[in-house]
Amino acid sequence: MTTIYKICEQALWRAAEADGVFLGSLVDERDGFIHFSTAAQVAETAAKHFARTPDLLLVAVDAEALGQSLVWEHSRGGELFPHLYAALPLAAVRWTRALPCDADGRQVFPELEP
Repeated sequence: MTTIYKICEQALWRAAEADGVFLGSLVDERDGFIHFSTAAQVAETAAKHFARTPDLLLVAVDAEALGQSLVWEHSRGGELFPHLYAALPLAAVRWTRALPCDADGRQVFPELEP
């Protein structure tokens, strides 16, 4: 079972929980898909796009539960990144955890599943 990860503002995620579905961030909406990262990619994603950003959550998602709407596409550095071309059903979410920043503004990650 493959786990993929989404970094999300807590307020945006809480709204998704209330609505029962996550439609993505403004960047996701602009790009036409929900951006995810693998365990090996997520720290670099955080450093590049979320440095010194408070009130973030890390959302762990069961990739297989997303079916054919999940597409692995070349992105940063030619690596394959998971992109979801649909709303994220909350039933596919394994867990969410706070993603605090350390003194240098880098996110502190929990232990991740590949």
